Amino acid sequence: MKTDFSKEASSIKSFSKNVRSKILDMAYEAGSNSSHFGGALSIVEIISTLFSYQMKIDKKNPEWSDRDRFILSKGHACLAYYAALSEVGYISNEELKTFEKDGSKLSGHPVKNIKYGIEFSTGSLGIGLSIGIGLALAAKRRKKLNKTYVIVGDGECNEGSIWEGALAAPNFKLDNLYVIIDKNNLQQTGSTNDIMKTENLREKWLSFGWNVKELNGHNINELLNFFTADKKEGIPNLIVANTIKGKGFSFSENNNNWHHAVMTKALYEKAKKELENTDDNWSKKNK
Repeated sequence: MKTDFSKEASSIKSFSKNVRSKILDMAYEAGSNSSHFGGALSIVEIISTLFSYQMKIDKKNPEWSDRDRFILSKGHACLAYYAALSEVGYISNEELKTFEKDGSKLSGHPVKNIKYGIEFSTGSLGIGLSIGIGLALAAKRRKKLNKTYVIVGDGECNEGSIWEGALAAPNFKLDNLYVIIDKNNLQQTGSTNDIMKTENLREKWLSFGWNVKELNGHNINELLNFFTADKKEGIPNLIVANTIKGKGFSFSENNNNWHHAVMTKALYEKAKKELENTDDNWSKKNK
């Protein structure tokens, strides 16, 4: 049965808007350095739901042993990660302005920095799920109740290590593991259908023994209902999140030129206006 999360969804929606704004600011502040803009925007509602509501973390104690763990396996989408960490207080707005600049701690892929809330260095596609399985297994064996959350890309599912992990997690009965596939149907050099089809992801993961739900990755209510629903003991959890690459701005939505690109002043100003004037139809569809 679905739960009414109207109040929570409203708060997460506001958090998401701030994350999207900070992604835009960082991309612009990077100057002539290009950024992975599109793939960060497709996970905004997912990462916002995790960091502003779902995950058990303590900003004042980033090494708290009972904290939930988060791994951005598609590390190139780090703009969304840094923005969310800033919203919960790990990274200052001033620090965000250093993104991809000389000497910055915020590079184009996450580099482990517990003080900043960054649990693991990622970017080599396919490794994040393996790390997550190790964490979840360790928690089980130590009888800890913390959960592990991993975001992977649908293009990343081209990697063989993803499918080794898909086989391993049910074998170890890792019901404390949550994997979210960002299914935006695009990867670096084209569409997933043209490069390596990732169709029937739900059926594939079900066949490996996972608890799977396919949903709208921009719909906060759907995300909350999945995360808070009763789960079957001993079965790992997976969301196939249907998303839009570049979500939120007219020039970047479903435009793979924005996989990795430079933000101009004109487009920055256009995007700022679009964000400020987010219409009710978009809000209703994605609350």
